[in-house]
Amino acid sequence: MQQIITLKDIRKNYYLGKEPVPVLKGIELSIEKNEYVALMGPSGSGKSTLMNILGCLDSPTSGAYILNGKDVSRMKDDELANVRNVEIGFVFQQFNLLPRLTAWENVAVPLIYAGIARKERTERAHAMLKQVGLGERAHHKPNELSGGQCQRVAIARALINNPSLILADEPTGNLDSKTSVEIMELFGSIQAAGNTVILVTHEEDIAEHAKRIVRIKDGVVENDRLNQTFKIELSK
Repeated sequence: MQQIITLKDIRKNYYLGKEPVPVLKGIELSIEKNEYVALMGPSGSGKSTLMNILGCLDSPTSGAYILNGKDVSRMKDDELANVRNVEIGFVFQQFNLLPRLTAWENVAVPLIYAGIARKERTERAHAMLKQVGLGERAHHKPNELSGGQCQRVAIARALINNPSLILADEPTGNLDSKTSVEIMELFGSIQAAGNTVILVTHEEDIAEHAKRIVRIKDGVVENDRLNQTFKIELSK
């Protein structure tokens, strides 16, 4: 299998005055294409910092981050912005939808930055909303949608540029239990269709939907295991 992510001795320091405060202390991690990985860790473990580096929202202090064959760890801000738009689809806990835009207009936003013409943007956004089960809500604004529907819009937006990687940060944090299961089933179908999914969560039951669980503690990988429960469910 081809690796989509390789992290080599990733370290990240923040500074308190002139004193370095190490947050990541030598992360080693490889993720293959089409994997479904849950990234877990308690508050202060470094998982949010690691997620920001994986999403090219931040750069490591040292070490190498290879994403889809490119070393992004030393890229400048404008290069990182391009990588984020082309390679990574983000899904956040707060949805981050634009309130004045309809569902399909929200989904189409990344296509504007990609320079896609309006007719094609419209067609692709509507098709993507149908794919996540929201075709009939395309012309509704976020305040006219439920939390689960807003998250489906956000997932459609994350998928619209056919990214190499879907990075979901606590995507069920604002949802009830039933809706959370529906959203996790949607992520499962996205991975089954060929996408690589990294799910950042602190909830054990949500992590159990992934095929592999990586636990971060005190800035290092404490545990990295295949999810046997997932494999048993697949074999039924």
